[in-house]
Amino acid sequence: MGHSHGLRSGTRYAFSRDFRQKGQIHLSTYLKTYRVGDIVDIKVNGAVQKGMPYKVYNGKTGVVYNVTKSSVGVLLYKVVGNRYLEKRINVRVEHVKHSRSREDFVKRVKENAEKKKQAKEQGVHLHLKRQPTLPREAHKVEGTAPETITPLPYDTHI
Repeated sequence: MGHSHGLRSGTRYAFSRDFRQKGQIHLSTYLKTYRVGDIVDIKVNGAVQKGMPYKVYNGKTGVVYNVTKSSVGVLLYKVVGNRYLEKRINVRVEHVKHSRSREDFVKRVKENAEKKKQAKEQGVHLHLKRQPTLPREAHKVEGTAPETITPLPYDTHI
C-alpha cells in the first residue's frame, strides 16, 4: 500500500490531547491577553481544528507580531537546509501559550541590578559573570569496608 502524505500525516500523538486533559477547554485559554512583542510557544490543541498551525511549527517559539479578535500572528524562524527562513503564521489562541523561556533571564537581570546597587553603596567593584559549577569536593564514605567477590567454580553435573 502507498503512504499518505497529507497535511496531518504523522500527527497521531502530537495533536492528541494528553491524559485527563480531554474535554472542555478551560476559559483561561481565551482570557489570556497577548500583546505585540510577547514570546509565545506554539502547542497545538487537537480539539480545535480551526486556526491550527501546520505540524512542523508545533513546539516552536516565536514572537507575536499581530493580534486579532480570536487569533495571533506569530513570527518564527524555520530551518531550511543551511539557513533560517522567517515565517509568519496566524494561529488561534487555543494553539499558543506564553513562553517561560525568558523568566530566568529576567530574574537574573533584576538580581544583578540589586547587586550593582548594593555594590555602588558599599563602593565595591563587582563581577557579575556567571561561573560554571565546580566539581564536588572529594570525600570518603564512612562505615563501609571493601567487599571481595570471587567467582564460583563452574559445575557441569546436574
